[in-house]
Amino acid sequence: MVVEPVGDARAVTKVEHRGQEIGLLLHERALLERPDLLRSILAAASLAIEIARLRVEVRLQLAEVEESRARVVRAGYEERRRLERDLHDGAQQRLVTLGIVLRRLQRSLPREARILAPALDSAVDEIGRAIEDLRTIAAGVRPPRLDEGLAAALADLARAAPVPVALEATRERLPVEVEAAPYLVVCEAVTNAVKHGSPSRVRVEAMVANGALRLVVADDGVGGATVAQGTGLVGLADRVEAQGGTLLIHSPPGVGTRIEAEIPCAS
Repeated sequence: MVVEPVGDARAVTKVEHRGQEIGLLLHERALLERPDLLRSILAAASLAIEIARLRVEVRLQLAEVEESRARVVRAGYEERRRLERDLHDGAQQRLVTLGIVLRRLQRSLPREARILAPALDSAVDEIGRAIEDLRTIAAGVRPPRLDEGLAAALADLARAAPVPVALEATRERLPVEVEAAPYLVVCEAVTNAVKHGSPSRVRVEAMVANGALRLVVADDGVGGATVAQGTGLVGLADRVEAQGGTLLIHSPPGVGTRIEAEIPCAS
């Protein structure tokens, strides 16, 4: 405990933590006559300073984690786009070319070799199915309509759904890595509702307020959906939390299922 006089009435005592100076305590000189009390005050001051330091350190680490998570999300989005392009420009185009070659070969067969025509038809049909499979995979990775915005992609999803879907979606463009998350959440939620809830209709809302996208997917099905049942809801929270958001699932039996998500989207 090192004391330095400051004028006639006051003194400064160094505050130490684990042998290191972390602050200075300005106090009345009369406190020097109460060393036990001074030590208690110094201990309290040391604890308060250490707590403040740890809070700052935690905030800095949290900011680093959030930035790291954002980089991972952006990298994942770019990787999905790359995969989509590779599927379209690589394997899919090669299959299309192979189908054309087989058709030309079929037309050029001499009469005595026409017995091969059914086999060639079957091969070309199989190529066509493989192309459709690749297109489905590519669409599942990242729907092309997201290039036109979340509203356009959700409108396509609503039109393709096997039950009526009432849609209200913002036309505001969001960061590209943000738009994919709510689309995939809605896609999974609608699929899950149709598969397990037997609803007559589904309502989807995706609106921006106070720097966040607020997402609601509600159906009038049988309800009772839980993550533990393995009904396709397991990954929704992870997908939303990867964007720094939150997700709630409300699904009382006999009432339907309501999924609410909030995803930060401020630029």
